[in-house]
Amino acid sequence: MSEDGYSRKKIVLAGNPNVGKSMLFHRLTGVHVTISNYPGTTVGYTLGRLHYPGGSPPGSPCSLAAGETLEVIDAPGVYSLDPTCKAEEVATGIIATAAVLVNVIDATNLERNLDLTLQLLEKNIPMVVALNLWDETAHLGIAIDDRKLESILGVPVVPTAAVTGEGIRTLVSRLASARPAPRPPSSPPERWKEIGRIVAACQVLSPRRHTFLQRLSDASVQPFSGFLLAAFVIGAAFVVIRLIGEGIIARLADPFFESLYAPILYRISSFLEGEGFFHNLLIGKLIGGRIDFRQSLGLLTTAPYIEFAMVLPYVSSFYLVLSFLEDFGYLPRLAILLDNFMHRVGLHGYAIIPNLLGLGCNVPAILATRILESRKERFIAATMISLAVPCAALQAMIFGLVGARGTLYVGAIYLTLFAVWLCCGIVLKSTVQGFEPELLIEIPHYRFPPLGPFLKKVWVRISGFLREAVPIILLGVLVINLVYFSQVFDVLADLTAPVVSGLWGLPRESIVAILLGFLRKDVAVGLLVPLDLSTKQLVVATTVLAMFFPCIATFVVFLKEFGIKDTLKASAIMILATTAVGTLQNLVF
Repeated sequence: MSEDGYSRKKIVLAGNPNVGKSMLFHRLTGVHVTISNYPGTTVGYTLGRLHYPGGSPPGSPCSLAAGETLEVIDAPGVYSLDPTCKAEEVATGIIATAAVLVNVIDATNLERNLDLTLQLLEKNIPMVVALNLWDETAHLGIAIDDRKLESILGVPVVPTAAVTGEGIRTLVSRLASARPAPRPPSSPPERWKEIGRIVAACQVLSPRRHTFLQRLSDASVQPFSGFLLAAFVIGAAFVVIRLIGEGIIARLADPFFESLYAPILYRISSFLEGEGFFHNLLIGKLIGGRIDFRQSLGLLTTAPYIEFAMVLPYVSSFYLVLSFLEDFGYLPRLAILLDNFMHRVGLHGYAIIPNLLGLGCNVPAILATRILESRKERFIAATMISLAVPCAALQAMIFGLVGARGTLYVGAIYLTLFAVWLCCGIVLKSTVQGFEPELLIEIPHYRFPPLGPFLKKVWVRISGFLREAVPIILLGVLVINLVYFSQVFDVLADLTAPVVSGLWGLPRESIVAILLGFLRKDVAVGLLVPLDLSTKQLVVATTVLAMFFPCIATFVVFLKEFGIKDTLKASAIMILATTAVGTLQNLVF
């Protein structure tokens, strides 16, 4: 059954990782997209709908009707139908439900991709082959006779370029011509011999000069040039993120709140006579007779200001940069470059991808650990992310508050978190049982992403962040007001004073911010503003907040992915590490 309760024929996109399958999926389905978990697993796949304009010819085995709405599924990328991990099990299960298979092939790597193609043909399911990245073949001196390939395989073959949209209309029209071309099961050596014969018959290679992007691609994975390039990319990324974020705040966010929004709030404040429970709940406290968006702590003042004027600008710029690096093709090369280093913390190079995603939001980062083969790797990566990878919202507050005291102190926080991340990985590598597989990764070609799909991807991420963040921020500010109103604060402060004040050197009032970090880290850092902390205290408090327990959304996802036992283990690691690091910072600074 589909999400609206109706049964639909399934069009399943199947192929190796990094063949442009997701881009092709979005070309076919537009905006009608949902993400689901395969029943009984935590492995996700993407669902969409396609309104089919044509119809199947008489006698067609797939029987698609004109005007029929089809369900399109983007199955997890796999190299084989002999499952070696949960993602491959899920992909195999999805493929078995298909009315039509669309096997997406990277035309620039025909030989490697045909191994899965021959396995899919053995399933005896109506199939069409999308020869994707067709536009890249000419640049690389690759000529493929798609008509001859179609004749040999026995199923329709359509050249496509999902980035530009080339061939998409033809692909849709030929879905009705999909047909099975069953082959007897063959062992891998036999398949590769047949693949060699197919490639020899259909593909011709001619020499081409390396383009600038190809030379840059080679330099990206060489040890010396690769590390220089990585240092430049990471440094430039943070500079761009900060410049865009600060520009949005200075030119858009602050003028809006101060000039357009504040007068409305002053009228509400006057109506509520400037005091009382509801005034403090909605507007917050007046500082010197005026609304201070950072310190008033009202549902209509500090809550929206933190979200839209302090956090969203930096989050938006982060996702802009991260999405570009993803679509340009740099992140897989960074994974290869860092593979040897990552093995020192019990992971292989591709684990850098979830860690980088964690710099945007820890929730998708924890989910992205599913790409790692062993449970040991997944637990180590998820714990490292939860403990020492600050999300974009938290980073926005670090830049905004600590950055005002000097860039050196921002660097001190990041250096501390990196040291914690490294030590955590080294310790867990030695103590957690399990195996550490080697890195097997597909490297896509460097290419500039098309503007439309790129901006859509960025917007999906930003809107998802807003849907998650706004309710929790409002809840956080509400809880803060209720805590102060009910005088629960005094009890909490007394209980935690030996650690908060004794070991960390922070004022007892900071416990509210630290505990509220469980709801929302950026709100918690914002609560440090009214405490008038010294620079040393601000560095300690921000580091503690970054490390001390993940936000509630990350905690729930961690629990769902790893179960109660591993979640308790990770929680104990976070609490012990935070206590030790906060104490050490208090002694050293």
